[in-house]
Amino acid sequence: MADTQGARHIDDFVESPQQQYSGGTQYHDVEKYVDQKPDFANEAEEEEDSPFEMVRAAVSNKDNSDLPCLTFRSWVLGIIFCAGLAFVNQFYWFRENSISLGGYVVQLLSFPLGYLMALVLPKTRFRTFGWEWTLNPGPFNIKEHVIISIFAGTSVSTAYGIDVVTIKKMWYKSELGFGPSILFILTSQVMGYSFAGLSRKFLVYPAAMIWPVNLVSVTLFRTFHEVQTLGGRFTRTQVFWMCFVGSFLWYFIPGVIFPALGFLSILCFIAPNNVIANQLGDAFHGVGMLNFSFDWSYISSAYTQSPIAIPWIYACNVFAGFVMIMWIATPIGYYKNSWNTGIMPMYTASLYRTNGSRFDIHEVMTPDSMLDKEKYDSYGPLRMTFTFALTYGLGFAGLINLIVYVALYYGKDIVQRVRQARTMDEDIHLKLMRKYKEVPHWWYMITFVITFVLAIVTCQVYHLMPWYWVIVGTALPFIFTIPIGIIQALSNQQPGLNIITEFIIGYARPGDPIANVTFKVYGYITMAQALSLVGDQKLGHYMKIPPRHLFIAQLVGTIICGFVQLGVAFWLMNTVENMCTPEGAPFTCIQANTFFSASVIWGLVGPERMFGSSSPYHPTLYLFIFGLLLPLPFWLYTRKFPNSWVKHIHTPLLFIASGYMPPAPSHVYTNWFIGCFFFNYLWHKYRNTQWSRYAFALSAGLDSGLAISGIIIYFIFMNVKIPDWWGSNTQHCPLAAYGYLSQP
Repeated sequence: MADTQGARHIDDFVESPQQQYSGGTQYHDVEKYVDQKPDFANEAEEEEDSPFEMVRAAVSNKDNSDLPCLTFRSWVLGIIFCAGLAFVNQFYWFRENSISLGGYVVQLLSFPLGYLMALVLPKTRFRTFGWEWTLNPGPFNIKEHVIISIFAGTSVSTAYGIDVVTIKKMWYKSELGFGPSILFILTSQVMGYSFAGLSRKFLVYPAAMIWPVNLVSVTLFRTFHEVQTLGGRFTRTQVFWMCFVGSFLWYFIPGVIFPALGFLSILCFIAPNNVIANQLGDAFHGVGMLNFSFDWSYISSAYTQSPIAIPWIYACNVFAGFVMIMWIATPIGYYKNSWNTGIMPMYTASLYRTNGSRFDIHEVMTPDSMLDKEKYDSYGPLRMTFTFALTYGLGFAGLINLIVYVALYYGKDIVQRVRQARTMDEDIHLKLMRKYKEVPHWWYMITFVITFVLAIVTCQVYHLMPWYWVIVGTALPFIFTIPIGIIQALSNQQPGLNIITEFIIGYARPGDPIANVTFKVYGYITMAQALSLVGDQKLGHYMKIPPRHLFIAQLVGTIICGFVQLGVAFWLMNTVENMCTPEGAPFTCIQANTFFSASVIWGLVGPERMFGSSSPYHPTLYLFIFGLLLPLPFWLYTRKFPNSWVKHIHTPLLFIASGYMPPAPSHVYTNWFIGCFFFNYLWHKYRNTQWSRYAFALSAGLDSGLAISGIIIYFIFMNVKIPDWWGSNTQHCPLAAYGYLSQP
């Protein structure tokens, strides 16, 4: 399930690159790029161009090596956008209405700002230690634009290690401290560079390793800099600022004056005293049926990304999966009182005892945050809601489903591309990149040695986990980065290691929750970070960015992001009253709460107690059989009828929503899908030229205006008591907070 960008469920079994990079991509042809499997036998190789048609269509086979790249302008804008996105995305990560600003905001804003700096900065040349440089090397160019976006791209998602820092302080009542925390975050984030660099030969250089999601990014960059006359009454920048202002002003209404606009539950309004209506209609403890929102933060949330950031066909797949899981399977299982879950709310990541009361971890822990088996046996076993248990089972199903789907639909292509990668001559893009100095392998080795040693010291000295488990955790991404990278480079799908890491450490060190989540960070996120960096390296490869400049931008951006995001986390945790509790709304930390619950399930209690043969949740493990078999009938049908509508069914996407359920408010997918229908079906179909020109400018303006408005509202109203009236109440389904068998 995804780590997009900002929001993460514990079982993010697949990370969709379209959610990893929710950037400004003109994807009216995205299915052609993402799903096209070229006919290698009939593909004509044009001399001095890529042997693959999809690459030829998007990427220029020319390069101007005289264009400056890592300039004063790119440094300034890159650092500003990197720090800005890091602040905004981390700030909203703690809120119940989490949003995430993506790379498209940077692409759109840096373009006019770069041109403005080119107009106003002096062109005086300076000489420092024999190195000549200038504030203004000439017109703002495409390579500067790309390097700025790569700078800022390190801040699109929040550092996974901050989850550990947060739950350790807010739930386990054991603060790590800023110094050890920054070491933990930087080592887990930066270690991925070494694996990314050492895998370049296999994942970046070969022409067969296409990374299709980058092709739409290349298309947008070239549109900015090469297409001058697209027509239209307004420019993209003008549309951005109009939407920015409108979104900024509008958010004062659902954000301050009328919060109920974010949760208009029709069922609860019709039957406020009916338990079933409350549970079906509520967004936080129910499944969100007929629950509509006029708050953009619930339409374009961190869980779904912008409704403009995914093609209509893919949106239909995701929403169909949501409906089947949340609106069909969940009510059936819950109202049958499966696993005695009727005494709990229908939907929450909170943990319970067998009598339906909240599970208090401090009643079963030793002073050093380990499980006390005698206390646990006396206190009673851990229980979770039906939806939470179901999504874990779907996590197992989704992982095996992705592997089978990729094998069926892309298996032959992967084998053929791997063979081509070994035998194919250098394509034009690799030849053009030979002009630039490559990053020496020893740079990556030094990066690895430093981060590895610091990781061992940090984990051992600050009692995160024993040093030898750092070695095991590091070995996993070392083994899996290249094979999983090949899958992602060809199919845009990334199988995650988090379930594997949780099982390994859960069985090896049961009763140790902090070691569990720490091992997961090093074993899972290091690989995910490495492949994210490899994707950026392939983008730089296509755009002819000097490799050393790219390395510097990625490294500096990651370090800045780590300090800013950790600073925001410590600031909020130390200043917001009742942080991470319902009384601290909107800073309820619903994502961190899910991560905490996972640390209890997999770490404190352990997988043997939770999913072993004696556990009531043991049958969920067998959902992997469902995931194994699900792609087969669709694949067989499309082989016989290749032009039928069934070819649009992508089974891994059916599991995407379950990856965020919980912690996502259940109505976000409904409202996101409505937005997709208007933006990516009606507007895209009937006003395609207008959509192509303005869609991402509109999305970026709405997202950015909302983000800035929310921060300003926080500072303005942090000590102001808002009058209490019907519209200020977002809880119009009060009965949903209890089980249908345990109503007050």
